[in-house]
Amino acid sequence: MYDRYLATYYAKNWWNKRNPNYYNFDSLGGDCTNFVSQCLVFGKIQMDTSLMGWYYKSLNDRSPAFTGVEQLFNYSISNTKSVGVKCKLVTIDQLEIGDIIQLCQRKPVFNHCVIITKIDNIPTPNTIFVTCHTNDVYNKKLSDYFYTKIRFLKILN
Repeated sequence: MYDRYLATYYAKNWWNKRNPNYYNFDSLGGDCTNFVSQCLVFGKIQMDTSLMGWYYKSLNDRSPAFTGVEQLFNYSISNTKSVGVKCKLVTIDQLEIGDIIQLCQRKPVFNHCVIITKIDNIPTPNTIFVTCHTNDVYNKKLSDYFYTKIRFLKILN
């Protein structure tokens, strides 16, 4: 069962540095989804090591869903296995800490992935705080981001 608090604890401890057990993808398009996936693993979501699963063993032995924004989305909303991350699209008011937000900052694709690490009161762009890699931030207000589209992923594990 997903431990949201462990996932956010990992985010707090690794937001401005890189875990040496994982490759740093900053120079290959960004490390944001890789970081979010690491948080989920620390939150006790078991990796799915199947061919089209959600896993990381090394730079050359990993699934696209572990490190890619669109690939994580496609995998997580269609996953029916007992392992791997499972999500559903929700409205902003259904979000909790440890859930995922994906942003489209350049048309036409979603290109940034963040994890919710704090919510003050009822979830709104002004009360949700997120943490991420690439442009490393901890507890940044969602309303401080520029985006043309946004989607909210509720973790179901």
